[in-house]
Amino acid sequence: MKYSFIIILLLAFCFLGCERDDICSNDTETTPKLIIRFYDVTNPNADESLDVTNLVVQGVGNDEVLSDYNIVATDSIAIPLKTTDTITQYSLYEEYILDDNDTPDDDSDDTVTGNEDIITITYNVEEVYVSRACGYKTVYNNVSINLESDSDNWIQLIQSVDDNQSVEDETEQHFKFYH
Repeated sequence: MKYSFIIILLLAFCFLGCERDDICSNDTETTPKLIIRFYDVTNPNADESLDVTNLVVQGVGNDEVLSDYNIVATDSIAIPLKTTDTITQYSLYEEYILDDNDTPDDDSDDTVTGNEDIITITYNVEEVYVSRACGYKTVYNNVSINLESDSDNWIQLIQSVDDNQSVEDETEQHFKFYH
């Protein structure tokens, strides 16, 4: 009887010393992407978005195209921002076409047609504590987007949804691009 009491007491101490597992749930919000929706510039008061055809989105200075936006027709994009900088630049191509000159194995003679617009996104970075398991997420404050002007911009107007725009989640749009 004495030994069973000691065993029960030892088991109780073992279970009291256990900690809950720290697992970051997939439902936990992480660093958000910037949400941009495209609209018709000829009807700026309409709430209906307008697809951009053959859209390609690529980071400036990056050889890789964002995989979700490689020659697609879409009315919105969700693009990541740099967490270690306060500026991110993207090339957005409308009507992108890659002509390989009938030599698919030779990239040296490839030509790209389409209308490229370059946007520069500036912001302030704020680290927000989520939990011990998930760590921190980045929130972007005072976000603004400037369009590099050229002789043939397909993006005609950029509007933020809110004054002093911030990017804290991915549940709604942050900017409107009119084309």
